[in-house]
Amino acid sequence: MADLSVNIGELQMKNPVMTASGTFGYGEEFADFIDITRIGGIIVKGTTLHKREGNPYPRMAETPSGMLNAVGLQNKGVHYFVEHIYPRIKDIQTNMIVNVSGSAIEDYVKTAEIINELDKIPAIELNISCPNVKQGGMAFGVTAKGAAEVVKAVRSAYKKTLIVKLSPNVTDITEIARAAEESGADSVSLINTLLGMAVDAERRRPILSTVTGGMSGAAVKPIALRMVWQVAKSVNIPVIGLGGIMDWKDAVEFMLAGASAIQIGTANFIDPTVTVKVSDGINNYLDRHGYKSVTDIIGALEI
Repeated sequence: MADLSVNIGELQMKNPVMTASGTFGYGEEFADFIDITRIGGIIVKGTTLHKREGNPYPRMAETPSGMLNAVGLQNKGVHYFVEHIYPRIKDIQTNMIVNVSGSAIEDYVKTAEIINELDKIPAIELNISCPNVKQGGMAFGVTAKGAAEVVKAVRSAYKKTLIVKLSPNVTDITEIARAAEESGADSVSLINTLLGMAVDAERRRPILSTVTGGMSGAAVKPIALRMVWQVAKSVNIPVIGLGGIMDWKDAVEFMLAGASAIQIGTANFIDPTVTVKVSDGINNYLDRHGYKSVTDIIGALEI
């Protein structure tokens, strides 16, 4: 059996498999299907300073080999998280990571400060790339200057592992990744969803209430893989790869392209046991090829 452990900054993970925010609830929801302690890290749904109702319905649409979502960061706010959710999840024996979003830099900072005080939350994922909210979100993640400002501000307030989630809706994602690294990020995760839309031809109307939304699923994988490969060559911090990972083979491809860990998102909706299947599949791949550690395949793509 190969060694599957990886480190992301000071974050120690038993294996490189993580769940993508917004696709795995708070972890508890999947406990009936799998042993969730077998996952390397669980990133809980997006958390903001204040309660958010999210966008009006309809806010999900199925697309060929994927889906669109425009949920809009619906959550009850960080204080509710601290009082009601944290006590329920803090003793789960894996890395529980909070995805932090905001509509202003001060919101990100205050939310990060509050989560910094929670002993059993070893990392946050800073969402500067959500395409489904009108203020903030992706606005910070589409320019190097914007990314640098928010990362620098949060870095000064947050003392544990800081992962920054990047938007693919940019001209050069490596520029944004370098700005995040230079501003104090311990890791970058990519990609968030691609901006897309769906139309109801019979009604001559957009399907989503917001017209556009974030596209995820198998269809985005080639783009995500390319961006992970580019970023991994451009920064010295660990890269977490996501976007269309549906099975262990996809996960291995991302790691060969340079990802130190991966996140599974849309596939959780199709198969709630996919995370442990991917972990087992990576292990089988390593055994089959004679690798002793999963770190041996990170960036091992031969070009």
